[in-house]
Amino acid sequence: MSFIFRYIGERVINLWIFLGRMFIFLTEIFFYIFIPPFRFKNLLRQIRFFGNKSMIVVIFTGAFSGMVLALQGFYALNKFGAEALLGPVVALSLIRELGPVLCALMVTGRAGSAITAEIGIMKITEQIDALTVMAVNPMKYVVVPNILAGIITFPLLTAIFNVVGIYGGYLVSVHALGLSEGTYFAQMELYVDMEDIRIGLYKSLSFGLLVTWICTFMGYNSGYGARGVSRATTNAVVLSSVVILLWDYMLGAFLL
Repeated sequence: MSFIFRYIGERVINLWIFLGRMFIFLTEIFFYIFIPPFRFKNLLRQIRFFGNKSMIVVIFTGAFSGMVLALQGFYALNKFGAEALLGPVVALSLIRELGPVLCALMVTGRAGSAITAEIGIMKITEQIDALTVMAVNPMKYVVVPNILAGIITFPLLTAIFNVVGIYGGYLVSVHALGLSEGTYFAQMELYVDMEDIRIGLYKSLSFGLLVTWICTFMGYNSGYGARGVSRATTNAVVLSSVVILLWDYMLGAFLL
C-alpha cells in the first residue's frame, strides 16, 4: 500500500517540477524579448517557416472543413426547415472554434514537431553549448524568434483557414445543395459580428504562444541521443494538441 502512495507522490512532485521549469522558461523568454540585440533575420526566417511552408496544409484543411460543415449542417438544418441559416452555421463554427483549433493542430504537426526536433538536435550535437561559448545567448538566438513567429503567424494562418473554409462551404451549399448564393452570405453578414472574430483572434494568439512555448521547451530540454530527440518530439506534439483542446474549452467558457 505504501508503494502506491509513494508512486503517486513521486508523480505529483515530478509534475510540479516540470510545470515550474516550464514557467521559468516562459519568464526567461519574455525577459529576453525586450533585451537587444534583436535578431530580425532569424524572426523573418521563422515566420516564413511557420507561415509560408504551412500554407498548403492550412488551405486544404480549411477547404474540406468548410465543405464538411456545409454538408452536415445542411442535413441537420433541413430537419427543422432552417436551411437559410447554413451560412451563419458554417461561419460561426469556423471563426469561433474550428478555425483556430484545427489550424493550430495542423501547424503543430507540421512546424511544431520540426522545431522540437531541430532544437533537440542542436542540443545533442552541442550547438547550444557552442553558442554559449561564442557569447551568443541561445534563448535569444533559437527560442525567442520561434515564439514571436508563432504569435504573429497563427492569427494570419487562422484567418486564411476561415476564409477558405467559408468559401469551401459556399461551393457545397450553392453548387451542390442548391442554396441561394444571396441567402448564404446575407444571413452570414446578419449573424456574425466583431465579437465572434475577436474570440477567434484571442484563441489563435494564445495557441501561437502555447504551441511554440511547449515545442521549444521540449526541444531545449530533450534527452541525449536519437531516442531522446524522438521522445521529446512526440511529447511536444501530444502535449501541444491536448493543451490546445483544453485551453480552447477554458477560453471559450470564459469568453462565452
